[in-house]
Amino acid sequence: MPKKRHWFFDPSKCQVRTATVPEYADGYLIKTHSHPWHQLVYASRGVMTVRTPEASWVVPTNRGVWVPAGTRHSIQMSGPVSLRTLYLVPRLSRSLPDEPRVIGVSSLLRELILRIVELDSLNLRKPEHAHLVSVLLDHLHVTQSDAVHLPLPRDARAKRIAMMLQKEPSDTRSLIELSKLAGASKRTVERLFKIETGLGFGKWRQQLRLGHALRLLAAGDPVTTVAMDVGYDSISAFISAFRMTFGKTPGQYFRAA
Repeated sequence: MPKKRHWFFDPSKCQVRTATVPEYADGYLIKTHSHPWHQLVYASRGVMTVRTPEASWVVPTNRGVWVPAGTRHSIQMSGPVSLRTLYLVPRLSRSLPDEPRVIGVSSLLRELILRIVELDSLNLRKPEHAHLVSVLLDHLHVTQSDAVHLPLPRDARAKRIAMMLQKEPSDTRSLIELSKLAGASKRTVERLFKIETGLGFGKWRQQLRLGHALRLLAAGDPVTTVAMDVGYDSISAFISAFRMTFGKTPGQYFRAA
């Protein structure tokens, strides 16, 4: 288990601070918590799943997650994860995102994060630090990238279906069957998912399956097993869906990562 170092964050002395636990083992869970500061979490290796009460994000390698101050969230690791975390004082900029999001980490942003981690903290009173903060803020405003984002419906009937499928992503029951169990019609459930998650039920289910597949693949499970474990009828169908979402086959994706 990673060792934690506790520190007092004094915004009068520094506006950006870093975490001190960079490496996590497969399956490690940072339990639900919140911070009084904004947080940028970046995984240079491995896959992490960030969950809030409203949604979850399965975040592939070389992407980061922006978590606004006060957001309750947990982070679970799939495969060995190299994690770098920055904490930012909320008053640093009023225009920072106020909702969680996934950002693409460019080569420049990656090197910037690593440099800030080396320095441990940034203080705007130091000109060289102020310059780094300015570049960091520019990247947080303009660099965005969708990972596997799974918003959760609020309606009890749709949420019941979502919870059933989250517990068993390989469930192949039709929406008609699932709707009966939830006490609603197929049309009602389709409407609820579209209104409350922004995704049609079919797309939502695919996001769920691909997110679970990413976690399994990162943990070292073979593609043939993963395809069946997430409910695909054939390996070719799974690889096709994976390629459409991530632009590469599973093998190509993890080799590149």
